[in-house]
Amino acid sequence: MAFDFRDLAAPIIVAPMAGGPSTPELAAAGTNAGGVGFVAAGYLTAEAFAERITATRGLTSGPIGANLFVPQVSAGTPDGIARYAEALALEAERYGTQLGEPRFDDDHWAAKIEVLLDLRPDVASFTFGVPNAQECTRLREAGIAVVGSVTTLAEAQIALDCGVAALAVQGPSAGGHRGTFDPGAQPSTQPLDELLADVVSAVDVPVVAAGGLMTADDVGRVMAAGAVAAQLGTAFLLADEAGSGPVHRAALQDPQFTETVVTRAYSGRYARGLRNRFIDEHEAEAPFGYPQVHWLTSPLRQASVRAGDPHAVNVWAGTGFQKIGTGSVADIMARLG
Repeated sequence: MAFDFRDLAAPIIVAPMAGGPSTPELAAAGTNAGGVGFVAAGYLTAEAFAERITATRGLTSGPIGANLFVPQVSAGTPDGIARYAEALALEAERYGTQLGEPRFDDDHWAAKIEVLLDLRPDVASFTFGVPNAQECTRLREAGIAVVGSVTTLAEAQIALDCGVAALAVQGPSAGGHRGTFDPGAQPSTQPLDELLADVVSAVDVPVVAAGGLMTADDVGRVMAAGAVAAQLGTAFLLADEAGSGPVHRAALQDPQFTETVVTRAYSGRYARGLRNRFIDEHEAEAPFGYPQVHWLTSPLRQASVRAGDPHAVNVWAGTGFQKIGTGSVADIMARLG
């Protein structure tokens, strides 16, 4: 039987969080608690992605999801990225490292599609765009439910035209990268409740709500507005099963961090994280250019972590991060229930 979010015992999705927080243990725990957990493919090789799906399958008998970044043409220019590298030279010196090589890649897109077709997670969601119609057809014929992550009603229509089975609408309070299809556009600031209402009234596929949801009241609100499930990521960053590192965990609970901001300083496309020194000093000069800027700053961010310093590493989090709870995924899910 095809996967349907409406069949979940608990209408909670443990969101995919690339770069460390998502682990097989986190995804499986979300499923074992009655919802569905996702494996994040971003920045992994196809082989590592396959290993994580297989590991997750070994930890649960329920449905699992996987999420891929859709490759796009970079909005950056070589000159702009080179100027940014010059501006970051002192940062590299400060942390005793070298900046990375700003390269473009498609995050092993074709190989990861083949991983999906081979291992067949129950559901696959996509960020920064959607697969083309042919790819959606192949996934659907393999029994995989395809979900398009969207930030506007116009993006929702594009996703539907490609043949997705469901939509995940992401509001502006979400932590991490905005799912905006246009890598050089200012992200939509339309509140989640308004976007959800617009999309639910315009489409006839299941709609998931995401972005800034932290509490049982948040979940109840979006469900009452027509969502079939609520997707939460930040709420699980301090879960026992999450792969969030010690610096990330400490920063999320450190009273010196009082707000989040949307920045392109770390990756070259907009993402929301804790406001820190690096963002304050470099946001104005940061260019578009994903994934080149991501690779440029990667060694610097790693060095910041090694130094135990949260001020030159991206600590992605949604606006409600101060409401994060600790404990197992099952504990957190119970509080959301």
